[in-house]
Amino acid sequence: MNKKIKKVILAYSGGLDTSAIIPWLKENYNCKVIALVVDIGQSYKDLKNIKKKALKSGANSCYILNLKKKFIKNYLYPLLHNKAIYENNYLLGTAIARPLIAKAQIDLALKLKADTLSHGATGKGNDQIRFEYTYASLAPKLNVIAPWRKWNFNSREDIIKYLKKKKIHTTASLKKIYSQDENIWHISTEGGNLEKISNPSNKNCWSWTLDIKDTPNKPDIISLQIKNGYIISINNNILNPIKCLLKLNLIGKKHGIGRIDIVENRIIGMKSRGCYETPGGTIIAKVLDTIEQLVFDKETIKWRSIIGIEMSHLIYDGKWFTPMRKSLQSANKPLLKLLTGEVKIKLYKGNITILQRKSPYSLYSQKTVTFNKDKSYNHNHSAGFIRLFSLSSRIRSLKYIK
Repeated sequence: MNKKIKKVILAYSGGLDTSAIIPWLKENYNCKVIALVVDIGQSYKDLKNIKKKALKSGANSCYILNLKKKFIKNYLYPLLHNKAIYENNYLLGTAIARPLIAKAQIDLALKLKADTLSHGATGKGNDQIRFEYTYASLAPKLNVIAPWRKWNFNSREDIIKYLKKKKIHTTASLKKIYSQDENIWHISTEGGNLEKISNPSNKNCWSWTLDIKDTPNKPDIISLQIKNGYIISINNNILNPIKCLLKLNLIGKKHGIGRIDIVENRIIGMKSRGCYETPGGTIIAKVLDTIEQLVFDKETIKWRSIIGIEMSHLIYDGKWFTPMRKSLQSANKPLLKLLTGEVKIKLYKGNITILQRKSPYSLYSQKTVTFNKDKSYNHNHSAGFIRLFSLSSRIRSLKYIK
C-alpha cells in the first residue's frame, strides 16, 4: 500500500481490534510493528501476558509504560478542578485518556525513529479524532494509519473470524460483543445489546459496580480531607493519589456509586449509547462540589460552571494539547487554594449523602442566615438593593410598556 511505511508505533490494548491490527499492518505494509501498552490502571492481572499476546500476534516488540501517576496528576485532577462533566453526566473517562496515550506514542516514535503512528479507533467514533488531533498538534510530520478506515472488515464479527484464521486468541465472542474501555478512572461499555435503544442494560453491561439490589444494607460513612483541590486523606489516613482513587473505587463499587446509562452526542454528529462506571471519580467530584458551595461566591461559581462546560467539550473533542486548554486551566488555578476542607459522606444504595462539611475559607455565616433574631443583618437594607437591582426593568416598564 505504502512502501514508505517502515516502523509503526501502535497504541495496543490487547483487545479485539488491536490484536487484529498487528498482523494486518504487517501483511499490508511489510513493516515493523511496535506495540505500546500505556498502563493507566486497566485490570490486566499480569502485564507480561499482554506483552506475550502482542508478540504472538506478530509485534516485533512491545513496550509497557506505567503512567498512572501522571494520568491522575496531570489529566484527571485538572479535569476535576475545571468541573469538566460532558453533557451534565459523563466524567470523560475515555476521552481524558486518549491525549496521554497519543503523546506516549509520539514520544516512543521519536525515541525509536519510527515514521508512523496507528490506533484501533473506528471510523464512527470519537477516539479517532482524539488520537489524531494529538498527533497533529505534537507530531504532524509522522504518518498515521487508522485501520478501521482502510481494511475490508465491516464488523467485529469479521475481526473475530480473522483472528481465528490467524490462530490469535481473543476473549470476545459472537454472543457477547461489547466495546469496552477501562482505566483507573472508569470503565465504559458500548455496542451489543445497548445499540437497540429500547433494550434495558443487562448484567453484561456492568463490570465494576454492584446492582443496587446487591449492595450492602449497611452504609459506609467516610471522611475525606481536601487540600488545594486534592483529596489527601480518607478517614484521617493520608494516601497518595493512586491509592486514594483505588480505595474510593472499591468503596464506591460496593455501593453501586457512579453508574450511568446515557445517550451522548459524538463529535461527528451521531448519538451513541454507553454504560459508564466511575465510582471513585463520582465521589471525588461530589466532595469537591460540596467544598465549592462553601467557599465561592455566586459569580465565581457561575464562572467555574462556564469554564466547566467549555473544558468538558474541549476534552471530549480531543483538544487537550491546545492553547485554549491551557487558558481555561489557568483561569481556575488562583481558585484552587480555596478548595480546602473536610467532608463526611454516607454511601448507600447508589447515593452519596453529605453529612458534614467544613472549610477554613467558608463564606457560610450562620449568624447572618438564621431565621431567628439576629443583630448582624438589617432587613430594611434589602429595599434599596432591590430598587437598584431592578432599575433597568423598572425604566423599561415605565418608558415602553403602556
